[in-house]
Amino acid sequence: MTVNLTRIYTKLGDAGETHLGDMSRVAKTHPRVEAYGEVDELNAQVGLTLTVDGLPEAYGPWLRQVQNDLFDLGADLSVPHEGDRSRLRVKEVQVTWLEERCDEVNATLAPLKSFVLPGGTPAAAHLHVCRTVCRRAERRALLVEDGNPEVLRYLNRLSDLLFILSRGANDGEEPLWQPGKSQG
Repeated sequence: MTVNLTRIYTKLGDAGETHLGDMSRVAKTHPRVEAYGEVDELNAQVGLTLTVDGLPEAYGPWLRQVQNDLFDLGADLSVPHEGDRSRLRVKEVQVTWLEERCDEVNATLAPLKSFVLPGGTPAAAHLHVCRTVCRRAERRALLVEDGNPEVLRYLNRLSDLLFILSRGANDGEEPLWQPGKSQG
């Protein structure tokens, strides 16, 4: 697939509509546009996380692969399915890769004894922000009527991975929820 962007502004969206990947026009508030917009925000947050000091070295290549996969998700979400198998679609192998990374990192972590508060190291805090944006993207993708179920599976598994990576980035010093702590 070749991408050739010769002009960045087109003025075609000035009235609140945009083209989908199949060139049909919809409102910028259409569920499909909302979904791939959230995926785009997630991708930007992952990119920001990659700039943070203290991110474990192994996570960098994984997060860059996730960024590329998120473009695949955006491409998938931008085109109605309508039986068109020639389009780029998210596949099970991409979800399996996330599961393998989850298992790999989770095997190195102590079992949880409480819920984790978002935070800790700067890298862990950024990964938590990515996780929450990922969950929002997943909720928006649920509203795409003919959406690829692998997109939902990918986002669900990615949020799990981001949580596990945040735990790893805290290196055992994660802030834990203490129910009722301020109640005396």
